[in-house]
Amino acid sequence: MDVFSDYIVYVDESGDHNLDAPDPTYPVFVLAFCIIRKAEYIEQVVPAIQEMKFRHFGHDMVVFHEHEIRKARGDFAFLTDKGRRETFMADLSSLVEHSSFTVISVCIRKDQLKARYAKPTNPYHLALEFGLERVHRCLAARDEGEKTTHVVFEARGQKEDDELELEFRRVCDGANYHKRRLNLRFVLASKKVNSCGLQLADLVARPIGLNVIRPGQVNRAYDLVEPKLDRSARGVIEGWGLKCFP
Repeated sequence: MDVFSDYIVYVDESGDHNLDAPDPTYPVFVLAFCIIRKAEYIEQVVPAIQEMKFRHFGHDMVVFHEHEIRKARGDFAFLTDKGRRETFMADLSSLVEHSSFTVISVCIRKDQLKARYAKPTNPYHLALEFGLERVHRCLAARDEGEKTTHVVFEARGQKEDDELELEFRRVCDGANYHKRRLNLRFVLASKKVNSCGLQLADLVARPIGLNVIRPGQVNRAYDLVEPKLDRSARGVIEGWGLKCFP
């Protein structure tokens, strides 16, 4: 019988994994893993997100999507109003800042990957392997490595989902750096599911990618995420909360 861990992991991406024509303005693919203690998710994260939705929309059926928020589209069209946008963004920043979770992110530099390798690996699969290795390490450090931890992804399409699950199982069955079994369980969520955890992961992925591309540029969203990135015992982020490749 499975012994479930005290944590759950939500995953989202930024950018695409297409290597044929990388976007020169965003030539990276980022996979962000948000590791959340279930008790804090239930007691703090979910109520905070629901409260913000009721305050700004009057209901909780809206789904926070970073792209739609940034472009002021769909349910977020009201953000074209400067005053309302400032209030909303301040509340969103506060939500992320005060939510308790740990981030492990993998950034694949697609332009460099394509230039360095004659037959480069799928960026999504690379990011998944690097990410799962670090998620397991983070959980093991909290004495949760031997328990079953569920990792939640948003569905993208039947073919992509099947390939993702196959790759996930391959990595967890031992095709990883330490050649060991990772006690992680694959969960696929429909795009129709209003998951607070997936929305949180969606909000943090792009700021990380932008910081990798332009580290000297002002990036307030990344400033909120940076304290949540996993670190080594000496406080090092690179290779722990952030893995860049190549």
